[in-house]
Amino acid sequence: MLDRSLLELPPAQGERLAVADYRADFRVHRGAIRDADSWKFERQQDFEDKGDSWEAFCQGRWEETLRLFEERRESLLEGVRQDQERNTVFHRVRVVEEPLTAYLQWELHSLRVQAESGKKIRVIGPGAWSALEADGPLPEVVVVGGQVLYRVLYNEAGALDGAIRFRDPDLIKRWEGFIGQLYEDGEDLLPYFERQVAHLPPPQMKAE
Repeated sequence: MLDRSLLELPPAQGERLAVADYRADFRVHRGAIRDADSWKFERQQDFEDKGDSWEAFCQGRWEETLRLFEERRESLLEGVRQDQERNTVFHRVRVVEEPLTAYLQWELHSLRVQAESGKKIRVIGPGAWSALEADGPLPEVVVVGGQVLYRVLYNEAGALDGAIRFRDPDLIKRWEGFIGQLYEDGEDLLPYFERQVAHLPPPQMKAE
């Protein structure tokens, strides 16, 4: 396992991007990938999301939430087909702590549809890698095509707050290796979902 210091992402070594700039930059790099893979490490257990399915969930309309997830299936299948044409795979590692937060239960239903559509998603719980968090949780990180790394930022409410972009090849390689190892050690999303999530009652957001 890597030393935590080798995974540090000092803000001064990167470029701060606002939300709109991060999204635009990500789309450009993601669309340009050929013959290279990408990696995402999701660590936080609570977020403040956006979109119709999130709003339906927050308002207690669970059946509508699930229907909206299903409506994304065709576009997900098309995205996987395009990745295959470009010979690229986007690997996603989702840290899960139990008992699941309401947010995470909601997200796992979304990830189930994505995995069924061909997205490569694995989950991982606490393990040997947790020793790296002695001084605090690891950041949320996306590495795109071996060319750019984003430390994704969130505000205190858990809403997206942009990212810090890094281009250091050695740093990118270390994070690729780290996330890749977690992916190897993790469990495919679908069997985990059937065992740990499918039987749960609809999650309830806590009252403000």
